[in-house]
Amino acid sequence: MKNDTLLTTTDRVELLVNGLNSGIDHWPAVKLFMPDGAATWLLTECDPDEPDRLFGLCDLGLGYPELGYVNLTEIMEIRGRLGLPVERDLHFVADKPLSAYADEARANGRIIA
Repeated sequence: MKNDTLLTTTDRVELLVNGLNSGIDHWPAVKLFMPDGAATWLLTECDPDEPDRLFGLCDLGLGYPELGYVNLTEIMEIRGRLGLPVERDLHFVADKPLSAYADEARANGRIIA
């Protein structure tokens, strides 16, 4: 599976622009999730020098969501209980900055989006 199946060109441009303007509380550009698992990622930016390295709110379903970097290639290798790959939430539209999602996730022990 190619990386562009999860991220559109528009997603990649937004993530790159946000990465070039690091230090700002960006709104998530994309939400990835496991359809047969508990992991969810709200991604805001990519590393301009390493576009496969993404930053955002990461929730592996263990009750401890955290902000950090993830590797898109590694996310694409993950499979859930039924063997399904990670998917992009086609209906997700961010309605607040990442810090607000992070505060909610910490209070609830998981991403609420």
